[in-house]
Amino acid sequence: MIVVIAFVANILVAIAKSVAAVLTGSASLVAEASHSWADAGNEIFLLVADRRSVRAKDDGHPLGYGREAYVWSLLAAVGVFTVGAVVSVMHGVQELFDPEPASDYLVAYLVLGVSALLEGASLVQSVLQARRTASGFRRQTVDYVVNGSDPTLRAVVAEDSAALAGLAIAFLGILLHQLTGDPFWDSLGSILIGLLLAGVAVVLINQNRRYLVGFNPPERFRVGAAARLLAQPEIARVTYLHLEFVGPSRLFLVAAVDLQGDEPEEQVARVLRRIEQQIEEDELIEQAVLTLSVSDEPSLEF
Repeated sequence: MIVVIAFVANILVAIAKSVAAVLTGSASLVAEASHSWADAGNEIFLLVADRRSVRAKDDGHPLGYGREAYVWSLLAAVGVFTVGAVVSVMHGVQELFDPEPASDYLVAYLVLGVSALLEGASLVQSVLQARRTASGFRRQTVDYVVNGSDPTLRAVVAEDSAALAGLAIAFLGILLHQLTGDPFWDSLGSILIGLLLAGVAVVLINQNRRYLVGFNPPERFRVGAAARLLAQPEIARVTYLHLEFVGPSRLFLVAAVDLQGDEPEEQVARVLRRIEQQIEEDELIEQAVLTLSVSDEPSLEF
């Protein structure tokens, strides 16, 4: 839902900024228009990420399609860098050497104000959702957005935050241009907006990369998983535990356990399968795989 809201907001803002950029000749508004069109395009990638990542697992993908969210979010982050950042910086540098006359400052300020309202509304919606989700995982909102497993939410919050920061930069650049008559400030605003987008893109690319190559959840997830295993009356101890994100809020669990007693092989296999099924009832666990510990392996300490 937040992706749809962000997409509609970005389309409206991009159109308004583009018209204002043509009317005013402002380099900062050109950068902001490029920024908004890039964000609108990125929302399409994020919508694809949401749809493809929730498909049910099948024989070809036994762990599901959750990692598709990181692939498409990575493409969206690259889009922020290549389209938004590069265009903004290049246009700003061009305007430094060959500035265009600027006019209709009132139009620019009105468009920036309306854009701030739309972007702010989108940011509020995404932050509220982030706060609700983070609360469910007992995490701080900022920590969940930056380091959590939901790449779509992270991208929307980052884009909306960068959009508001970019609007502030554009406003200062245009204002200083109007007050001083020097187009340098407007051009500098365009360059700074591009650098801001590049910084956001690098952060988003790095976070998606971490989850694609395999990222362990926070320690408290491991502690909780170990506690759930040890709560099973058949399990005496845990000697190995691996948790890995395979999608937003979806974990793959592998553990080596020592069972009570010395049951026959067939009975042991049935006990392990039953415990796996119980663990997989947790909505966070995509799949659980249990194996037997060797007697001389040390128990894990939590």
